[in-house]
Amino acid sequence: MNFDFSVFSSANTWVSLLTLTFMEIVLGIDNIIFISIIVNRLPREQHARGRSIGLFLALLFRIGLLLSISWIVGLKHPLFTLPLPWMEGGWGVSGRDLILLGGGLFLIGKSTTEIHTKLQGEEEEAQTGKAAATMGSVIIQIILIDIVFSFDSILTAVGLVDNVLIMIMAVILSMAVMMIFSGVVADFVNRNPTIKMLALSFLIMIGVMLVMESFHKEIEKGYIYFAMFFSLLVEVLNMRLRKKTEPVHLRDSQYD
Repeated sequence: MNFDFSVFSSANTWVSLLTLTFMEIVLGIDNIIFISIIVNRLPREQHARGRSIGLFLALLFRIGLLLSISWIVGLKHPLFTLPLPWMEGGWGVSGRDLILLGGGLFLIGKSTTEIHTKLQGEEEEAQTGKAAATMGSVIIQIILIDIVFSFDSILTAVGLVDNVLIMIMAVILSMAVMMIFSGVVADFVNRNPTIKMLALSFLIMIGVMLVMESFHKEIEKGYIYFAMFFSLLVEVLNMRLRKKTEPVHLRDSQYD
């Protein structure tokens, strides 16, 4: 594959690069949240290493998929058709549908399990290492969900620009930004149990969205991300309100 670097002499190329980089960062938020939560199962001293490995794998997957655009496009063609009563003409199942369906179900199942674990009060046990996962099992789970999120990201990139070099640079830049701020996001999520529960709920919602997309029921992602940011804003305001309304403990006054 030949890359034409002369395209960077055009201002439109830089506008496309910045736009796509921003979109990749937005689309990568759910990936950061998932990685932060699943890495939390590791011993504390391995958290940073696990996040770095997870984001590096995501970068490799996305670049690899960008270099095989024709294969990705081919995955949208139906492999077979299943007769479903609520779908006119049946469900034409493509490779992309199978990946989205498997990824969505995995995300729903994993997030539901994590919520159950938090409600059962097993988080401290996981932090002390008694129920901590191994680095290998965490990496496998990150790889599985990275594949799904990478397809979503690459399909968006293909829809915005038609130059593979611009796509690769945008992916690299967005991953660099996410690696820099992933620790901040992870610490914020882990310090606030309500934010963590909210994040897990969002992951379930994204999993449901992936399952629906596998059945060709497209959902405007802008609605999903708006709901996420609006709920996060409300929760941050609640956190500030709770901090302001904490009771003030006064010292006993001494009277003569």
